[in-house]
Amino acid sequence: MGRGKLRIYLGAAPGVGKTYAMLSEAHRRIERGTDCVVAFVEHHDRPRTEVMLHGLEQIPRKELNHRGAVFTEMDVDAVLDRAPAVALVDELAHTNIPGSRNTKRWQDVEELLAAGIDVVSTVNIQHLESLGDVVESITGVRQRETVPDEVVRRADQIELVDMSPQALRRRMAHGNIYKSDKVDAALSNYFRPGNLTALRELALLWVADRVDEYLNEYRRRHRVSTIWGSRERIVVGLTGGPEGRTLIRRAARLAEKGAGGEVLAVYISRSDGLTSASPKELAVQRTLAEDLGGTFHHVVGDDIPAALLDFARGVNATQIVLGSSRRKAWQYVFGPGVGATVARESGPDLDVHIVTHEEVAKGRGLPVTRGARLGRTRIIAGWLVGIVGPAVLAVLLNTVDLGLANDMLLFLTLTVAAALLGGLFPALASAAFGSLLLNYFYTPPLHRLTIADPKNIVAIVIFVGVAVSVASVVDLAARRTHQAARLRAESEILSFLAGSVLRGETGLQEILERVRETFGMESAALLERTSEVDPWTCAGSVGPGTAVVRPEDADVDVPVGDHMALALSGRVLPASDRRVLAAFAAQAAVVLDRQRLQQEAEQARALAEGNRIRTALLAAVSHDLRTPLAGIKASVTSLRSDDVEWSEEDRAELLAAIEEGADRLDHLVGNLLDMSRLQTGTVTPLIRSIDLDEVVPMALGGVPEDSVELDIPESLPMVAVDAGLLERTVANLVENAVKYSPLGTPVLVAASALADRVEVRVVDRGPGVPDEAKDRIFAPFQRYGDAPRGAGVGLGLAVARGFAEAMGGTLNAEDTPGGGLTMVLSLRGVGSPQGPARVAEPERQTT
Repeated sequence: MGRGKLRIYLGAAPGVGKTYAMLSEAHRRIERGTDCVVAFVEHHDRPRTEVMLHGLEQIPRKELNHRGAVFTEMDVDAVLDRAPAVALVDELAHTNIPGSRNTKRWQDVEELLAAGIDVVSTVNIQHLESLGDVVESITGVRQRETVPDEVVRRADQIELVDMSPQALRRRMAHGNIYKSDKVDAALSNYFRPGNLTALRELALLWVADRVDEYLNEYRRRHRVSTIWGSRERIVVGLTGGPEGRTLIRRAARLAEKGAGGEVLAVYISRSDGLTSASPKELAVQRTLAEDLGGTFHHVVGDDIPAALLDFARGVNATQIVLGSSRRKAWQYVFGPGVGATVARESGPDLDVHIVTHEEVAKGRGLPVTRGARLGRTRIIAGWLVGIVGPAVLAVLLNTVDLGLANDMLLFLTLTVAAALLGGLFPALASAAFGSLLLNYFYTPPLHRLTIADPKNIVAIVIFVGVAVSVASVVDLAARRTHQAARLRAESEILSFLAGSVLRGETGLQEILERVRETFGMESAALLERTSEVDPWTCAGSVGPGTAVVRPEDADVDVPVGDHMALALSGRVLPASDRRVLAAFAAQAAVVLDRQRLQQEAEQARALAEGNRIRTALLAAVSHDLRTPLAGIKASVTSLRSDDVEWSEEDRAELLAAIEEGADRLDHLVGNLLDMSRLQTGTVTPLIRSIDLDEVVPMALGGVPEDSVELDIPESLPMVAVDAGLLERTVANLVENAVKYSPLGTPVLVAASALADRVEVRVVDRGPGVPDEAKDRIFAPFQRYGDAPRGAGVGLGLAVARGFAEAMGGTLNAEDTPGGGLTMVLSLRGVGSPQGPARVAEPERQTT
């Protein structure tokens, strides 16, 4: 049985109709006779969605007990046993209740797909992992329930469920999304028009990128070489000269004029080394392109216009931006130039923009090497000069008598010209042909291949020797220059490789993509195996044709050690390219090892942290928890004893000791449970607008009377907090302050408004804390100074900071003027002119 197919309904926000669309699709499939069941769907008390569940078979959910409450989750085993053709699974990014089969619901879906069951699911754009920071900057809410982008990208079909912000707000106002008591807060905060418009744009752009991937894959699979102008994609041709910055900015402005425009800056280095660019200037242009939202590419090509056009057609570009030539007027005798050639050969579907700049006609500015590998045109010219030239010269010299010496110098000039143009063999042919013509036409006896005067024999021999020597020197210089240029091109590529590592581009996918681009291959893959007899596995791959499972199946393979190889598909590379390719392969292997070491280090760090916490817990249990237990045990034993007749005062004192020990136990256990919730990420605050004077006084119940002074002005704005978490936070801060304050000196709890924040300050006059220890006191199981063992397990401040950050606030320690410590709790204000606080979106609210 093959793998099932995944279909996802993607929306910009809750309430756009994803679940409704999914259920409608289920009814259509059932009408066609498809076996379709509801594995898990939440209707959130929305009548129209609940009606759509009628007539659909629903798999019973699995009940789980968690902290005294009963929750329901999808029963994966029941769905697998039922084995339907299609299963509906709502809320793909949902986090399962602890004790479930998998941590995340998308992992449950992966099991269903692996079993051959097709799955239809829903997800909101804000739950994509890569967009977490962007969504938080827009809405002010950090999404804790996320799904990896790759899970959604692998879906066989993604359908966007779209709705305008105005229509969505009308649905909200009519009570079709949330209950009436939540409508006003939602419309004023998360569902503001600006937020919804930004989220909608994110969803549209993400789906557009996905469609673009489908299009490129289709074009590669069907070998479509013509350009489809589905979106503006602008290629900037760079030479490494200073005009590149102007071209990149111009291309960025062109891209801004069209929706979804994309800029791709490309530098093409010739393998024959005819041009050389400054690595520093290229680094600046790369940074500029990336800052403007574009990408930078470096490829190798002998024919720069052809390589540029191949790259543009390969990425389905619609426009090419080039700079006006820096060559002077007389340099055009050597050819029309790159810009004119690209414009002539671009075709009707690819527009070419020639942009003027300050460097026009000021010279190339780049060193030109004239003795590089000889091209076909120069070789043909060399043969023409070497063969046709002597014949034409002989005809001309027959009309005038210049003497044998001058005739030999003229023929030698043609031989040198043939060597300069065509290299060794045209020069040798010119020397041989010229010597025959000299002997036949100009040495007595004339018109015969014999020489009467021995001096003429010496002259012709010298002529041939000089011609051969000049031709050899010129050819050797050309080959040496080509080798130097080749090495320069290789060093340039290696410098880019080293620069990518220094810039932090250490991902395996980035390294493989750089290999594929540099050598113009279709795909690149890093294969590995554990032994000589084990099959090869793919550690990473890029490109469309990544189905290579063995190095021998690839066009090019480079071994890396005994059990790893870099495999490339597309064309066979010359042996000279393997030196650079070996460096890429070694770098890819190092990157893979580094990634695995980082993963192992993270796991080791997590284990070490867990061991530290367990050790601290054992220490706490061994002493801090046993001390109140021992006091309770002793008091209860004394009260039950028949040997002593206790007075009412003694009995009351023993009962008070029992109550005090129980309170200490309750406080210690509460802090331990709170710290456990914070470290497992299960603290989900219910944010609402409250007044501080409603909560702060309730937090003072656990401290002695007259030990705290309150200063909470009634004019303070409301704060967006969870009332229960705020009460626990203030209670821990006050208890810690009272513990270290001198007797008879009350702790001050004051509040004030600062911009769009409200600060609560807990001020004591105790010994204070040095600056270097102010952050350390918030770590779990930390006691400052020589606090006695009975003072607690050191969790109060850690829990307080954790709760504060969970509510979107901050907690820091400052020195109290005149001595002591001040805890500053900063909370988000509601209704302040600088910007209202945002009410958190319920994380499981999904349509």
